[in-house]
Order: sequence, then C-alpha cells, then structure tokens
Amino acid sequence: MRVKIEVAGYRGRIGSVEGILSELRKFRGTVQLLDARAVAGRDHALHGALHAVRAFERGNNISSDTGIEVCLRIAGMRQISRALELLGIREGEMEICAVLIDCDEGLEFLDSRFQRDDGVLEPDEEYLRRVYGLGTEADLLGVEDALIERTTMLIIDS
Repeated sequence: MRVKIEVAGYRGRIGSVEGILSELRKFRGTVQLLDARAVAGRDHALHGALHAVRAFERGNNISSDTGIEVCLRIAGMRQISRALELLGIREGEMEICAVLIDCDEGLEFLDSRFQRDDGVLEPDEEYLRRVYGLGTEADLLGVEDALIERTTMLIIDS
C-alpha cells in the first residue's frame, strides 16, 4: 500500500488546542501537530510517521489513533502521556511540526492558520539532549540519528 507522508514547519498561535484538533479531525487522513522543538528534523519526523504507518499495517500499534502513534514513534517511547508531554501542542505561540498522512487538503488549511516556516524543523541539539535524556548514544551517532534509532528500537523511557 502506498502512503503519502508530508512534514511541514509552522510558527503560530494556538488559541485552543481542542479547537484546532477538532478542525483537523474533519479531514480525511491524519494531521498530527507536534512541538517542533522536540523533533530532531524532517527525517526524524518522516521516520517516526513511517514507523507508525507500518505498526498499523503489522498490527503492533500501541495506540488506536494514528496521530498518537506518530507521536509515540517520534518520541521513541510507549508511554502516551510522556510522548504527549514532550511533543504535544499547547495554547499560545509555538513552533509547530505538522505531519500529514494521506491528507491532501491539510496543508492548505494549515497555511491559512499559521505562518509556514520549515526553519523550525532545524534541531536545537542541546534542547533535544536535555528533554530526551540523550547521553553517549548522541555523542556516538549525533542527536538526530540517536533519536531515529530510538524510534526504530522503540526504547521505553523509564
């Protein structure tokens, strides 16, 4: 099965998390908004989204919701509350990483709500080291590759 995955960066103000999520649920496909600061770049987001899609295909998904599965896979952990704490959107000004899976009209909607800025996808390695508790694996592999490896292995954050 062929799946279309897109990743885009935005800057903007979220007035109501539930309000924006309600609007996004109207679209066919999946639109997952994430805190861009906790994403180590476009490849990290794409890798997590692809692993989420494959988890559903194999039947070993952790969540019944594709967007939450994307969040779990990007975070590289099984704990939904912790993954949402790291990657979830919040009210106010923020940098947003949007992951769209089989959702053609989602980008147009997001472009009308937020300012497109793929620069927010550039990783802040010190921030990522701190929030993910990265140690020697980041020294050996680099931050982005260490987080991609966590996605692949789905290391449980304990």
